[in-house]
Amino acid sequence: MSRTFYVTTPIYYVNDVPHIGHAYTTLAADVLTRYKRLMGHEVFFLTGTDEHGQKVEKAANAAGETPLELADRVMKRFQALWEKLDISYSDFIRTTQERHKRGVSHIFSKIMEQGDIYLGEYEDWYCTPCETFWTETQVIDNKCPDCNRPVEKLKEESYFFRMSKYQEALLAHIEANPDFIQPKSKRNEIVSFVKEGLRDLSVSRTSFTWGIPVPGNEKHVIYVWFDALTNYITALGYPDEAGDFARFWPADVHLIGKDILRFHAVYWPTFLMAAGLPLPKKVFAHGWWTVEGQKMSKSLQNVVEPNMLIDRYGVDAVRYFLLREVPFGLDGDFSHAALVHRINSDLANDLGNLLNRSTAMINKYFDGLVQTPEELTETDSAYRAKTEEMVRQVEAFMEELAFSKALQAIWEVVSAGNKYIDETAPWTLAKDPSQKGRLATVMYCLLESQRLVYFLLSAFMPRTAAKGLAYLGWEGAPAADGLSWGMLREGTRITKAEPLFPRIEDKIE
Repeated sequence: MSRTFYVTTPIYYVNDVPHIGHAYTTLAADVLTRYKRLMGHEVFFLTGTDEHGQKVEKAANAAGETPLELADRVMKRFQALWEKLDISYSDFIRTTQERHKRGVSHIFSKIMEQGDIYLGEYEDWYCTPCETFWTETQVIDNKCPDCNRPVEKLKEESYFFRMSKYQEALLAHIEANPDFIQPKSKRNEIVSFVKEGLRDLSVSRTSFTWGIPVPGNEKHVIYVWFDALTNYITALGYPDEAGDFARFWPADVHLIGKDILRFHAVYWPTFLMAAGLPLPKKVFAHGWWTVEGQKMSKSLQNVVEPNMLIDRYGVDAVRYFLLREVPFGLDGDFSHAALVHRINSDLANDLGNLLNRSTAMINKYFDGLVQTPEELTETDSAYRAKTEEMVRQVEAFMEELAFSKALQAIWEVVSAGNKYIDETAPWTLAKDPSQKGRLATVMYCLLESQRLVYFLLSAFMPRTAAKGLAYLGWEGAPAADGLSWGMLREGTRITKAEPLFPRIEDKIE
């Protein structure tokens, strides 16, 4: 039986325009997916859109359309961007789909029947943009502590979820599973939040209608977070617990931005405990992107638009930059200058240059045909050992979701390749007919090392990897069984490479 792996992104709110933050989470999930598939796992990768709630209803009214018309329109923007970013998702869930509504109604009813959801009355400060209630002590000058926008006092009949009942069970689970919440700083944050005491959670609204009705009481709509979080199981066919649900649940990792950590690390696990379902194995909260040192905001007009970046720099350069520039889990700063620097130095000078030099030389010295290597010298063996170590390092780093470290390990081998050329000086060997075997060995090591580099890069930069492997005469998709040294066959035809990444010389705007 093949090993399975289930990775999710948050479902993105249709009140938003896709920005670099959405692209970042989705790209991380895609790279993880491609890597796990390369290693022989069967992967289910879920993304989608969150289409209910008061914000969507208000935005639709303002635009003179129905909430569903707004959702249909905006959802396509996300799908179009994922296509452009080469995102290889397995399923795209929408909370307006019947399969999702059925699952949400089922889990709500199940928790209500056992007495963990009850009817009461709610009065507190509500922030519509954040879809969050705040207590008197949390509100600062009548403003939301999260987004700093005005809150309003709401009093309404509401269903409550007995979250307080699960406080100790949640703490015990976090204690017993140190990797459950990552990075560690975020785990500590959640532990202290839970220790302050969990209150019962209001899980229905009567002030608007755009959502899934509470089973048996249609004037109530299920709270948008209860609805949205359930997507991770409804996409697998829940409430049918056979099929995909049995094969892929619990999720191996929920990838999220740090602003929605509490929903994923407190609300969601307690909902699942109440429903008697297994908890996800890991919730990983990554950092935020600032732009030239400032927080991204519509008012500052500095929101980085991914479509524009891809049009301007190419999809693989954008994919590389986002995961290489900043350790995953920390905040990062975006600037065009930094992106252009990465393209020119890492992609054009290092990666592209190595392939150009190597493929040009084998065409010049051996008519483009791979020769059988002789016994390796100390220099060759060191280069081979570094390449094989890269394969092991990348595996370890990918387990930790340390994408930038994985890329760094690959680039150390790329740099070693350029250095190896300088040390072995193939142009000098070519002048001496008695050194033909030595020259063949140097060329073999250079090309075989790069084949392994492009195998691993197929997760990060699929188009570039496919080009690189085509120049190296490799046929078929990269797979785990090709990750060992010595698989480049004698007689393989190597094509002289065109530049993979032309340098960008124009002035940065």
